This record gives sequence, C-alpha cells and structure tokens, in this order.
Amino acid sequence: MQRYFVDQIADNNRFTILGDDYHHIVRVMRMKEGDQIICVTPSNKSAVCSIAEITDEHVITEVVQWVSGTSELPIEVSIVSGLPKGDKLEWIIQKGTELGAYQFIPFISARSVVKWDEKKAEKKLDRWQKIAKEAAEQSHRTKLPVVKSPLDLKSLINIGEDFDYKLIAFEEEAKQGEASVLSKTLAEMKKGQTLLFVFGPEGGLTEQEVFRLRENGFRSCGLGPRILRTETAPLYVLSAVSYHFELME
Repeated sequence: MQRYFVDQIADNNRFTILGDDYHHIVRVMRMKEGDQIICVTPSNKSAVCSIAEITDEHVITEVVQWVSGTSELPIEVSIVSGLPKGDKLEWIIQKGTELGAYQFIPFISARSVVKWDEKKAEKKLDRWQKIAKEAAEQSHRTKLPVVKSPLDLKSLINIGEDFDYKLIAFEEEAKQGEASVLSKTLAEMKKGQTLLFVFGPEGGLTEQEVFRLRENGFRSCGLGPRILRTETAPLYVLSAVSYHFELME
C-alpha cells in the first residue's frame, strides 16, 4: 500500500493531498475513489485512508483505521556529512533514511572538494529533501528526516550543545585499533536520547577539525579495522545502532 506524508489536515479525519503526491496518486498510480493508501501526519501517526474525492487540484482521503506501532529507531541519530563529490550525499540521504536517520546535516569541511554555491542552495536542498521523502515512504517511516543547510565548523560546534551524545568518525582512531567508544556510547544511551555523528568528506577530517570538536565535547571513534568510504561510514553506524537497540532486545 502506497504511503504519503501529509500536512494538509481537513476536518473529521480527512486529509488533503496536493502537489507532487497528488500527481503521483492520480497520474502515476492512476488511483480512483475508494482506493486505499497510508497517510502519515505531521505528528508521526499513520492511518489507512480511503480516497474520498479526486479533483483537478487535490485528493481528499478519509481515515479508515489508525495504525499503531512505529518503525523509528529508539534514539535520534543525526548524520553530519562532510560535503562529498558527485552524488554521494544523495546516496547517504537515501540509504540513511532507509536505515532510520533522524536528520542530515551537510558539513563544509576543510577537505571538502565541493564548494557550496548559495545561488543553487534552494534547488539543491529541495532535491535532497525529496530524496529523503521518497526513501521514508518506501521504507515505511513515520518520521520524515530533515535535510539541513550546510554548516561550517563553528556552527556545527554550536548545534552540538543541543545533543546528548556527540561522536566523530576518525580514521586515525581505527588505524590505532580503537574499538570501544561506539559500543560503550550506545550502551550508555537511553531510548529517546539524541546522537550527533560527524563524518568527514573524501580525505577525512583534518586533525585541527577533530581537535576543535574534541575541545567542545565530541568524542572520536573508530569504525572497525577497515577504512570506510565517506558514503559507507554513516550506513555502518546506523546499522550498528539498529542492531544494538532493535535486534539485541
């Protein structure tokens, strides 16, 4: 059953669907009145809905049954990615959403080859958010991850104050055999807490960046004995979080 995130709430458990989702329902899926979909509300509740009305501009749905349960990770993991080349960030957003990431924060790192163009910012952010939305619908999420505007190091340090735990994936730690910080951190965390995890671009973070982050409460850790690509490391961490909190229970 197709899933859509809705933000237009009408009266009496009815939802209005517009824009791209309207086009997808009517033009792509060719649904008719009476067909059923799942609507996810801004308050992260899911409902099986029946299409009650289709006009030239919108689809109106009525709630048939509210769905209990959640597919969300028990902790909120925010992924900070040093701006990588090509479409690697799109891959991180898509697959990271499938694995349960809470939000994505691009990071303008010293070794980021890609330079952030403010003139193209809105278009780029819209594309990233659309990728997150489609991945969230495909993976039956009840929360839509947010993709933030890129931050510099100072701004990253500032937002770090709002998180319960802050980690840095640093390959030098992996080379030196560090293997306990991630597992110990997850063991300390309680359901509902927040984790900010920083990953460098190709070439990794500089020692100066790691030093500054450590000065401000971030802890560096290795991710096993192998050196992971910038687009692989966040997926490794999200998988580890899922294993610890969801599969070990």
